Formats: sequence, structure tokens, C-alpha cells
Amino acid sequence: MKIIISFLATAFLAAMTLGQEESASPPESTTPTTEEKASATIEETPAPKPAEATAPVAEKKAEPATSPTAPNREATTTTATKPAAPTTAAAPSGKKMSVEAALKDNENRWEASYGAHNISVAQSLVANDFVGVYWDGKVMSKSGLISEIKKDKDTYKSAKNEKLAVHAYGPNVAVVVGTAQEKGTGKDGKSFDRAFRFTDTWMLRNGQWQCVASQVMKLKG
Repeated sequence: MKIIISFLATAFLAAMTLGQEESASPPESTTPTTEEKASATIEETPAPKPAEATAPVAEKKAEPATSPTAPNREATTTTATKPAAPTTAAAPSGKKMSVEAALKDNENRWEASYGAHNISVAQSLVANDFVGVYWDGKVMSKSGLISEIKKDKDTYKSAKNEKLAVHAYGPNVAVVVGTAQEKGTGKDGKSFDRAFRFTDTWMLRNGQWQCVASQVMKLKG
């Protein structure tokens, strides 16, 4: 019996010892976890280092972004100063002078063609739908005007315009008012000195000025 009791006591003590070891083991396992968590948190704390690295990158990006703006502003100022030149103001006057010069040249060539009996000038300058009132009251078309030039047998010493005035009515229409002086000898041998006042209406068609209407009155001769 004593042997059995001592055996049981020994087994009980062994069981108690194992129970105490098992109960003591969990705290040892928990402490490493806390240390791992602590170490994990310590490893996560260096996260601000990338932020410090990004800060200079942002500064580097900001520097080139601001530097190009200076040449852009200079470019805008240069382009803004270009229109300040008085070229646009001079353009309308130049355009007006070119129209005036072209129409005066047309009128002078047209009048000179009468003295030379040259119908080609009237054919090129007079529109096909031309209508004119001659000094004696006749209403003429283009063909009638050219016919009068062909029938003219006078000999001219001079045929020129005076006091031409160009009045523009928009970019494509203009009126020329002037006087024409003609001197020479008629087919009857008598000298003549006559003057006319005319009003010619011109239109710009396909890049060419054409006379579409005209009215002439005789002042003398």
C-alpha cells in the first residue's frame, strides 16, 4: 500500500509540475508577440523618410515650373508690343490710296484712248453690263460706246483729265468725278477746244476695277 501511495503521490506531483509548466508557457509566447509588434511599429516609424525625400523632389519640380514662366512672359510682352506699331493704322490709308491711284490711272488711260482711237482700253475697262448717258443725251451700252470711238475722225493734240476725285463706297464700289479737256482738229479742219464733266461708277470684280455706269455733260466746245 505504501508503495502504491508513493507512486500516486509521485504521479500527482508530476502532473502538477506539468500543469505549472503549461500555465507558465503562455506568458513567454505573448511577450515575443508584443516585441514583434513593437519592432513592427519601430519599422513603420521610418515612413516619414520618404516624405523627406519627396520634399526636395517637389522643390526641384517647382523650380523648373517657375523658371519657364519668365521667358513666356517675355514672349507675350514682345507679341503684345508688335501690334503697337502703327502698321494697322497705315493699312487703311494705304488701301485707300491704292484704290484711288488705280482708278485715276484707269480714267487717264481711258481718256487718252480717245485721242489715240484705241478701243482696246475701253474694252478692258468698261463692264459688259455698262450703261452710260452721253453728253447729247444718248443712253449707251458698252457696244455703243465702242462704236462711238470707232466713228470718231477727229485729230487730237491732247486728251487729258483734270480734277479727278475718287469716292469709295465700301471695298468694291467707288465713284470718280472729274473733267476732261480735249484739243485738236475736227474732220472739217476746224480746231476744237472742248471740256466735259463726268461721273463714273466703278466696281471691283474678280480683282479688276470695271466701269459699270457713266454720265457725261459738255461744259464747252
